[in-house]
Amino acid sequence: MNRIIKEFPFLSSDLENLKRRMLLWANQSNILLFLDSNQYTHTEGRYECICAKGAVAQIIDDDNSLSQLKHQFESQQDWLFGSFNYDFKNKLEQLSSEHKAHFSFPDIHLFRPEIVCYIRRKEMTLVIESLSLPPDSVYAQILSATESEMLGSIEKINFEKRLKREEYLKIIQILKQHIVEGDCYEINFCNENYAETVNIHPTQIFNQLNSHSKAPFAAYYKVQDQYLMCASPERFMHKKGNKIIAQPIKGTSSRMADMVADEQQKLALLESIKERAENVMIVDLMRNDLARFCELDSIQVDELFGIYSFPNVHQMISTVSGQLRGDLSLIDALRLSFPMGSMTGAPKIMVMQLIERYEKARRELFSGTVGYISPEGDFDFNVVIRSLMYNSASQYLSFQTGGAITFDSNPEQEWEETRLKAAAIERIFQ
Repeated sequence: MNRIIKEFPFLSSDLENLKRRMLLWANQSNILLFLDSNQYTHTEGRYECICAKGAVAQIIDDDNSLSQLKHQFESQQDWLFGSFNYDFKNKLEQLSSEHKAHFSFPDIHLFRPEIVCYIRRKEMTLVIESLSLPPDSVYAQILSATESEMLGSIEKINFEKRLKREEYLKIIQILKQHIVEGDCYEINFCNENYAETVNIHPTQIFNQLNSHSKAPFAAYYKVQDQYLMCASPERFMHKKGNKIIAQPIKGTSSRMADMVADEQQKLALLESIKERAENVMIVDLMRNDLARFCELDSIQVDELFGIYSFPNVHQMISTVSGQLRGDLSLIDALRLSFPMGSMTGAPKIMVMQLIERYEKARRELFSGTVGYISPEGDFDFNVVIRSLMYNSASQYLSFQTGGAITFDSNPEQEWEETRLKAAAIERIFQ
């Protein structure tokens, strides 16, 4: 079944208003994914924003999900949008997750959307691709979407920390001992912040998060009564043609109001021995992951220790790329690199076991990925960090923050880094 495609020009001054209306229109559906690059230009992405609404077919976690995914794409050669939970690792590596699950996002969930809308980079044209409704009708619905649910005050919410400060500091010391003993050399350790029995409007919260923490891989994801509101600065993996690009982040410093002090923060981040060590470890891990499905002589580090500025933090981002092997598919690339090394550490299997032992909350979709596969077989998936998850049925709201622990880590500084990352989310509710 072919899509009906039509383009609708608009004024550049209307861009943000149009994106908000796209989200509100799509939120009328039980299943949607809205991705916003917030006009960042350094990420090699194709779209300023892209939105998928409704599901004419779904691939939901079971033992044959990856084979379903490959068959669905090869037979339809159409759009697929969705997510991979961090817990998908359990099927890939025979691991387990024993902590309580508060959300019901499937370990794999991909859907073929009824309608796809997108704005390409540097183009003031909205493209609507529909399997059923006329694009003109869809466009009229988008323009008529009201912003009432995004208005009004937000309830004040105080988040509980799954690990209090003293317990967190003790665990960091234990993890450092694991490093001394040679069990691992870097581990990503996270702490959950949660609130129970809260009633929010997810689109309103996402709008606030996306306004205060504009990020190149922002996402709003809805599957029935489960919601993700994501302000991620990090790409997991991007495929364009046969080229695979990964952009791991390791290294964070806070922004300063004073321009001179802010530049000093950037320079300090760039010159930090600890942050550079963390970053290069993850770059090496990504090179090893790409070697599983890319031509070995094509793997290269396009950028090492790039410093990029976001509204609340500076980040150290590196770029690794390679050419996908001719005998492997895009599904193999996702399977052989998941979960992303920036959210585990190294070696992967051991640190995932340590994460399960010492963290006190299940990660679920946090540390996983959301994104899309295009009809041409390209894809773009983010890393789910700087994100709120909300279960509207149980009224449970949660986000997690963490960082990379190495031999040189200072527990107090690691705690402060988690609080810096948390502050950008918590201020929405204060």
